[in-house]
Amino acid sequence: MTNQEAARELYARTRKEGFALGAFNLDNQETLKAVVQALVKKQAPALVEASHGEVEAIGLNNIRCMVDNYKAEYGVEIYVNLDHSPTVEAAKAGIDAGFEFIHIDLSQSNHEATHDEIVAATKEVVEYAKKTGALVESEPHYFGGGSNVFTTAIDYEEIKKWFTKPQDASKFVQDTGIDTYAAAVGNLHGNYPVPKQLDLELLKQVRAALPCYISLHGGSDTPSEQFKEAVKIGVSKININSDMRKAFRTTLEKVYAEHKDEYSWVKLTPEVVAAVQAVVEDRLDIFGATGKAKSV
Repeated sequence: MTNQEAARELYARTRKEGFALGAFNLDNQETLKAVVQALVKKQAPALVEASHGEVEAIGLNNIRCMVDNYKAEYGVEIYVNLDHSPTVEAAKAGIDAGFEFIHIDLSQSNHEATHDEIVAATKEVVEYAKKTGALVESEPHYFGGGSNVFTTAIDYEEIKKWFTKPQDASKFVQDTGIDTYAAAVGNLHGNYPVPKQLDLELLKQVRAALPCYISLHGGSDTPSEQFKEAVKIGVSKININSDMRKAFRTTLEKVYAEHKDEYSWVKLTPEVVAAVQAVVEDRLDIFGATGKAKSV
């Protein structure tokens, strides 16, 4: 069985067994180690993902090799997602590098991209992905926010303009042939002064309208009960990034302040890795993924 076939089998299990896969951003090796150690402890499957910036910093093939090496060493059920790939060419490069999950997001690089342009780009990636069997994810609009910590409140009236319309989502899936639809129901990239609020009734309508898998981007700083309800409704993938980055930075600042005379990076990182690992473990429990891993 290829990695892509195994990934499809795992994805199907999310619907049958009622859990969601966490998709955790891979900023560096320490973050990857935190995710892997959490998967071992929780006996859970998951995705690690790389955005365009992370790909530029680390390299597609390096990411593939790092994940494969950790997978072999720790025996975890883990796959790689190319997150918010901004162009068709970048998405194809991820497919060629062997990534099992590909998110094509044309509006990421061009907020003014037309619906027809987004559909055409997505269809091209779906067709190209057939060469490996990679699963393709997309959405017909720009997804707001950013992977950061914000001090301004969430303007829900503004983001509601981009909420998923079930009938439009259904047509987009039919027109493109994607495996996963990235729904917008109150989820938003980044951390904010107040917790996010998901429109769970709308999510139910989206789930009923779509034959494919559903993902939630911008999962950081969302109340655990809302996540649990979203998983019950039928979400299969939830992206977590800002919560991990916040844990990484705040813990690193603390460690540096406590050890001002220490310059060895490897001596400073264990507490940082543990803090990020704790975030991942918590989300695995909330998503119902704990204990769902199969031996690899």
